[in-house]
Amino acid sequence: MDQGYQLLCLAKARRLLFLVGATVAIVIVVQYLEFPSSRVLVSLFSAVNTRSFMSRNSSTGSEALGNMTLSNGLNTTNTGILHETTYSDEASDDKKETAEVSKSEEKEGSPNNSNASERKRGSSDSFGLVSNETISDDLANQDKNSTLNTINGSEEKKAMAPDASYINVDKDIAPISRRNRSSDADPGYPSSAPPMVNTFSNKTFSTDENSGPMIFESSNTSSMRKDTAGALKRDENSGLLPNNYSMATSGSFSSKVTAAKRKTSKKPPSRVISIHQMNELLRKSHASSSSARPLWPSGVDQEMLFAKSQIENAPLIKNETRLYAPIYRNVSMFRRSYELMEKMLKVYVYQDGEKPIFHQPILDGIYASEGWFMKHMEANENFVTKDPGKAHLFYLPFSSRLLELTLYVRHSHSRTNLIEYMRNYAGMIAAKYHFWNRTGGADHFVAACHDWAPAETRGPLLNCIRALCNADIEVGFSIGKDVSLPETYVRSAQNPLKNLEGNPPSQRPILAFFAGNMHGYVRPVLLDYWGNKDPDMKIFGPMPHVKGNTNYIQHMKSSKFCICPRGHEVNSPRIVEAIFYECVPVIISDNFVPPFFEVLDWESFAVIVLEKDVPNLKNILVSISEEKYIEMHKRVKKVQQHFLWHSKPEKYDLFHMILHSVWYNRIFRIRPA
Repeated sequence: MDQGYQLLCLAKARRLLFLVGATVAIVIVVQYLEFPSSRVLVSLFSAVNTRSFMSRNSSTGSEALGNMTLSNGLNTTNTGILHETTYSDEASDDKKETAEVSKSEEKEGSPNNSNASERKRGSSDSFGLVSNETISDDLANQDKNSTLNTINGSEEKKAMAPDASYINVDKDIAPISRRNRSSDADPGYPSSAPPMVNTFSNKTFSTDENSGPMIFESSNTSSMRKDTAGALKRDENSGLLPNNYSMATSGSFSSKVTAAKRKTSKKPPSRVISIHQMNELLRKSHASSSSARPLWPSGVDQEMLFAKSQIENAPLIKNETRLYAPIYRNVSMFRRSYELMEKMLKVYVYQDGEKPIFHQPILDGIYASEGWFMKHMEANENFVTKDPGKAHLFYLPFSSRLLELTLYVRHSHSRTNLIEYMRNYAGMIAAKYHFWNRTGGADHFVAACHDWAPAETRGPLLNCIRALCNADIEVGFSIGKDVSLPETYVRSAQNPLKNLEGNPPSQRPILAFFAGNMHGYVRPVLLDYWGNKDPDMKIFGPMPHVKGNTNYIQHMKSSKFCICPRGHEVNSPRIVEAIFYECVPVIISDNFVPPFFEVLDWESFAVIVLEKDVPNLKNILVSISEEKYIEMHKRVKKVQQHFLWHSKPEKYDLFHMILHSVWYNRIFRIRPA
C-alpha cells in the first residue's frame, strides 16, 4: 500500500513538472516570436516589478525625506511627489513643441543662418525658431497660477521657510568638459560644448544641514496651489473700443484668426490679462514681499530694507530736468531708487561657465540686449564687487542666443539639452558656492533675450529675477519679480545710435505703419484687414530691401503711429524701434508685459490694443485727438533716453534701467531673515 501511494505521488509530481515546463516553453516561444499576446505578458510582469520597486522605493524615500514640508504645503514621504512638484517633463513638453519648431525650420531654414531681409527689418522672429511654452509645465504654472489667483483676490500669505522645498545637490560635480558638436553645427562657433549631465535628478533628498548645499525650487513655491479662479473676464475697456464696435465684426475677426491659426501652431492665449490687471498685479506683488526668507541674516538685507523705506517715503521732486514726470508711475520714487542704486548697489558676477555660452556677448542683431548688458555689467567698476559678502545681487552671465547656436541640434525639435545645460549650471553654482543657498537664488538674476529663454530658465533658475525679452504671463513671467527686457535691434555694434531721432509731428503724414514677415497668428489678420485697404494705413508684408534699410526707417520716421504686433512670441523689437524713431508705438500682443513695467506708465506714451480689436484699429487711432497725439509724441521723445545703448554707459540709459529694474524688484520682494 505504501509503495503504491509513493508511485502515485511520483507520477503526480512528474505530471506537474511537465505542465510547468510546457508552460515555460510556450512563454519563451511566444516572446521569441513576438506574438501579440507577448505584450500582455510583458505588461503583467512590468506591473508586478513596478509595484515591487515602488514599494521598496517608498520606504527608502520615507527614510530620506522624513516629515519635510514640500512646496505644496503638504507633509509627505513620497519622493515621486517631489519630482512631480519641482520639475516638468521636458521630453513631453518638447513633443508639444515639435510641430511649431518644425514649421519654423521649414520656413526659415537653419537656426544658424538668419533670414537677412527680415533681420534688416528687425523682426522679433527672424530666425523662425519658435518657442511654444506649454502651460502644463509645473514650474511655469507656479507663477501663472499665482498671477491668476492674485487677480481674483485669492493670494495667500505664507512664510517661506516652512513651505520651501530643498534639493540636496552633490558636493562634488564632475568638471564641465567639452564635447564634439554635431555636423549640423554652425562653423562660426567653437566646435565643442559642455556635456549634458543631469545633476538635479536621482539625488538624495534630506533636511540634514550637513548633507550638502540646498536649493530652493521656485520664487513662488508658497503659491503653488490650484487655480480656482476659472477663466478671466476680458477687460473690454482696455481695448479702447469705439462706440461702433459690433459683435459681427468680432465674429469676423475670430474666423480670420482661426484661418491664421491653421498656418501656425502658436495659439492665442487662453486667458487675456489687461494692462489694468497687470497694474494691480504689480501693486500686490510689491506690497506682499513674497520672496523667500533668507536662511541666515546678512548686512546687505538690512541695507536693502533701508533703501526700501527710503524709496517708499521719497520726497516729492520739483525741479528735475531729465525726468519727465508723466511717463513714470511715480517719478519721485524712481529718482530716489535710482540715486540709492548708484550709491549702494554691489553686484557679484560669477566667473564660472565657459565661452561661448558664458562671458561672450553678441552686440548686434535682435538679441543684442543681453549682449550689451553682459558687456557693460562685467566691465563695470562702480557696481561690480569681488567680495560676494557685500553683494546685493548676483549675476549669471549667459547668452540665451549662444546657448541655442551652440547646443541646439537642427531638426531635432527638442530643447531638452538646452534646459538641462542651464539646470546643470545652476546645480554647479549651488554646489560650489553658498550664496545661492542663502536665498534660494532670489537675489540672483539673468538677462536673456532669445524666445526660448523662459524655457531655458526653468527649474531652479525660475527662482531668480529673470530679465526676459519674451515677457509673456502665459508662459510664467512673474510681474513684480521678473523684468521685461527691451528687445533692441542693433544694426551697428560700433554705432548703436545710428539714425536716431525722427520727424516732428507736422512732418508725419502717415497715420499708421507696419511692415514685416507674417510670423504668428496676429500679423496675417492685421494684413488681411488693413493691407492695401486704406491710404492712411500703410500695412505691408516684407518690404523690398534697400541699402541701409532706408525705406523701412523713413516710413517709421514719417508715421504718427507704428504698429507693433506680436510675431511667434509676444515681444517685438519694433516697440523700441518706434521709440528710437520717435513714433508712438501701438502694441498688439495680449499678455505681453511692456519693458520696465515697474517704473514706466506705458499708457501715457503708447497705445495698447487687444488682439481681438484689430478690425477697429483705425477707429481707435483716429479717436486720439491731435492735441493728445502731440503730447504722446513728446513723451516718446522723453522716454527715449531709457532705451538707448551707449559704447560707455550713461545715466538713465538702457544698461542702467535694466539694472535698476532688477534692483527695484528685489528691494520690494525682500524679507528679513
